[in-house]
Amino acid sequence: MKSTKKPSVLVCVTGQYDCDRLINVGYEKAERMDYDLHVLCVHTPISNVSFLSDEIEYLYQTAKTLGADMTIAFNHDAPHTTADFARKINAKAVITGMPCNRENGFVDTVHDLLPKTQITMVTKQGECLIHSLQCVVKATA
Repeated sequence: MKSTKKPSVLVCVTGQYDCDRLINVGYEKAERMDYDLHVLCVHTPISNVSFLSDEIEYLYQTAKTLGADMTIAFNHDAPHTTADFARKINAKAVITGMPCNRENGFVDTVHDLLPKTQITMVTKQGECLIHSLQCVVKATA
């Protein structure tokens, strides 16, 4: 018999202090839906991670306080790494920041790879927007 993992919310963060707002939004969604909460940081491979350590430690502690685990992956392909991880943890929702430049395509690519997974983008002001390939709509709570 095939076992299924409990559904989860995946929060995608970068090594920035203000990504704590994403973890908090993910926590609220996970609590509301009774899902597990996971935090993922995908960073390009580097030889010296010490310049990220304070920010990553802060985000780790934020995640830990809210009952989430945090995974750091070093890879040049953030969208595929994110999609693979989302599948592994049975993510039904992905929370990301709002890209300043839509040209990078991270959210679009993740949506292509996970078309049945809801993607919520959170602005710097904390406004939540639901992403679809056709449009972005304001979330209602």
